[in-house]
Parts: sequence; structure tokens; C-alpha cells
Amino acid sequence: MRCFLALDLPEALRDEVSDLQMHLRVGRLVPEENFHLTLAFLDDQPKAVLQDLNEALCEIELPVFKVGLQGLDLFGGKKPRLLYLQANGGPALRELHRVIRRAAQDVGIDLARERFRPHVTLARFGRYMREDEAAKLGHFLESHADVDFGSFEVTQFCLFGSTLHPDGAEHEVLAQYALG
Repeated sequence: MRCFLALDLPEALRDEVSDLQMHLRVGRLVPEENFHLTLAFLDDQPKAVLQDLNEALCEIELPVFKVGLQGLDLFGGKKPRLLYLQANGGPALRELHRVIRRAAQDVGIDLARERFRPHVTLARFGRYMREDEAAKLGHFLESHADVDFGSFEVTQFCLFGSTLHPDGAEHEVLAQYALG
């Protein structure tokens, strides 16, 4: 099963982010129900490994903390492939990321080595962006780049299953792990 570990956004915050997203007239918008902050992408894993991981994640004891969502940015440089909302959870978020990666590796999951850049994806873009699409994206960023949704309290993280469909991914919460 294709899985990842993430923070789910509170419903009220999802609504606010979705309202912002309505002003974006370019790209494939991430559905509101798929807004999350990925902590670790696990890829395809057999049930037995996920059961071992579940046991390890149940043992994690970390305090509740806050994550702020402020500012927009792009991945992909001159050929943007993704628009995202920046997330800042400080040392507590980095520690949660470190601990769950360690738990995944301890049960035999081989994780890609990449820099942790906490974010919530808002839209994805095709390989080639037309000039009018680039202009629309530019105007959106000029108007909304400094957006600030404040912070939300993180009381849990989740294991999600992800099923790919031609029109995008469908995410399902498989397990929740409380903090605090």
C-alpha cells in the first residue's frame, strides 16, 4: 500500500486555504480534503511492515506544538512544478520529522534522503507552462505571497494511505497518533 505520514489540517483552516486557492486560475488544484503537511513519504509498503511501523509510532512521546502557515512559494525554479503554503513548526516539527523517520527506518523502510521543507501543496503544474498561465501565476503570487493563516495546534499526526487515480490521488487516514 502506498503510504505517507503527515499532519492533517484542521477543518476550519482547510476552508480558509481553499478560499485562497479559488483565486488561483492556473494549475491542477489540490482538493481541499487532500491538504496535509507531509512528514515522511513511505511509498509502497507491505501490510506486515505497516503493522510494525504502527507499533513503533504508538511508542512516540512528544509534546503538542504549534505550526504556522505563512507565505507562498514555488518548487521548480524557472519551471515551477508546485505552489505551496510555507509551514513553520520550529524545533518541535523538526524533531517529530526526525523521530518518525527513525521509526520508519527501524522497521526496514528505505526513505529517500531529502531536505525537510515543511509545506502544504496548493497546486501542481505541468511540465510546460504557457505565457498566459505564467502571468496568472505571477499575479496570484503578487497578490497573495505574504498570506498568513496564523498557527494551529498539532495534537496528532497520521498515517495516510494514498490511491492514485487519473484525476489525482485519494488519501485515507489509516491511523492517528496522539502527541502530548
